[in-house]
Amino acid sequence: MILKSLRPAFVSMLAGILVAAVPLAASAESLAGKVGDRRYPAQFGQTKGPCQQAYKQYVAASGHSAYAQTHINYDAEAFFCGSFYNAPTQKAAEERALADCNSVFTKYKVKTAGRCTVYASK
Repeated sequence: MILKSLRPAFVSMLAGILVAAVPLAASAESLAGKVGDRRYPAQFGQTKGPCQQAYKQYVAASGHSAYAQTHINYDAEAFFCGSFYNAPTQKAAEERALADCNSVFTKYKVKTAGRCTVYASK
C-alpha cells in the first residue's frame, strides 16, 4: 500500500529533475565552429601564415577561446597575433590571448606594429 502511494511522488520528483536538467545540458554544448563575439573582423592581408592558422584553430576550439591581433600596419607590413584555446572562462581566454600576443613584442623588440587587441572570443 505504501509503495502505491510513493510511486506518484517519485514520478513527479523524477519529472522535475528532468525538466531542470534540460537547460543545463543545452548550455554545455560545444563552441566548436563558432566565431563567438567578434569585435573586429580578422584580417590577414596578403599573407598566409601562423596568424591565419591560429584563427582557424580558435574557430575550431570547443571551449572558451580567444584570438588577439595587432591591427594591420601597411607601413611596417607587420602584424602579430596570439590565441588561447579551451580556457575555463571567456575572460581567462581573452587575458591569455592578449598575453600571448604581447609576448611577441618582447621577443622581437618591435615597436611599429601597434598594440594587441582581442578580435574575437567565445
